[in-house]
Amino acid sequence: MAYSDYLAERVRQRLKNSNITDEKKMMGGLIFMVNNKMCVGIDIDKKTGFDRLMVRVGKASHEQLIFKNGSREMDFTGKVMRGFLFIDPEGFDAEEDLDFWIKKAIEFNTIQTT
Repeated sequence: MAYSDYLAERVRQRLKNSNITDEKKMMGGLIFMVNNKMCVGIDIDKKTGFDRLMVRVGKASHEQLIFKNGSREMDFTGKVMRGFLFIDPEGFDAEEDLDFWIKKAIEFNTIQTT
């Protein structure tokens, strides 16, 4: 398994009132689809061996949120994917920090039109 069941359950509980339409195993981890759109993902960083969160925050929020603790650009394929961020454990281990990132992903998900 390429992701933590514990982290998956933490994310799932926060998304339970946000119209989760699917959970897909992809990109070596688990992606939570909300309103049929990619919202949050989890996996294990192969370089560090630690859990990692992927949040879709949109291009407009990307520049503001990149400087938050634990946040870094998502470069899954070697190319930066603007609008998506990887969050390392120091950015989501605390409950309030995970709440923050889930909220940001849901906010983008609800305004996204495509």
